[in-house]
Amino acid sequence: MSLFVKNKTDYSLGIIRFILIVAAIAVLAGVYHIPERTDLALDDLKSMWIGIAVFLVVLIFVFSIRKADEWERAIVLRFGKFRKVKGPGLFFLIPLADRIAQTVDLRIRVSDFSTQKTLTSDSVTVNVDAICFWLVWDPQKAVLEVANYVDAVVLSSKTALRTSISSHDLSTFLERSDIIEKQIQEEVDKKTTEWGITVLHIEIVDIQIPEALQDSLSRVAQAEREKKGRILLAEAEIEIAKKLEEAISIYAKNEGAMKLKILTILNEGLKAGNSMMLVPNTITEELKTTDIFGLQALNELKKNKSGGKE
Repeated sequence: MSLFVKNKTDYSLGIIRFILIVAAIAVLAGVYHIPERTDLALDDLKSMWIGIAVFLVVLIFVFSIRKADEWERAIVLRFGKFRKVKGPGLFFLIPLADRIAQTVDLRIRVSDFSTQKTLTSDSVTVNVDAICFWLVWDPQKAVLEVANYVDAVVLSSKTALRTSISSHDLSTFLERSDIIEKQIQEEVDKKTTEWGITVLHIEIVDIQIPEALQDSLSRVAQAEREKKGRILLAEAEIEIAKKLEEAISIYAKNEGAMKLKILTILNEGLKAGNSMMLVPNTITEELKTTDIFGLQALNELKKNKSGGKE
């Protein structure tokens, strides 16, 4: 089914015809004056019939005027044979000889289509809804080569979608729908190019799968997320271990850096307000031999042990 927005009725052509008919009547009334007598002469009858004939010719001419909008093209046939593509704007048709077979819209159209209960390559039943963006670039071919080009585009898209579903498994269809859309677009465009039609894009709107399979896929997705989380945690542990290994090698080569690290750890513990801190005797003995920063840290440690009393 095609989705179109209906435009408001255009009365411009009817107004043009009305103006031309009124003007023709006014001119004929002024040129061919019919006297108000019952016993008309032969010249008066001839004048009257000439006026009627001229009016009929003008009337036929007026109704042979046709109009096509900017996005429309009219396929004109003359005695059943293709004559020309007319439009846009005003154009004329030869009365009784020419007729408009069909008016073609050249704008981009959107047609929706769907497949019912199609099996994937891994034997899963799915229902797929999609839309097709297409346009007519050669109205002559679209009208003369295909009986109903709109239905032809929709049915070709539906057939290509079914073929694509049956040639891919469900996981590919769910994860890489862009590949499926491109494949369908190329396959349909090969057919429609011969009809003067180009398929611009195929977009999959919805994929419906059985409820039992939805629960199974949900559990699989949850397990996959847990797996990825554990892998990321393990990779983080490896990175931390590498950094610690680098830190150990640096501290082993630089004794001063090691002392500063010890002081930093003690300072952070004191700032945290811990009521008790267990410090090895080797560290306290080493702090006695350090600079003023070490003595300050040692005093703070003693205060913390004695409850704030030295």
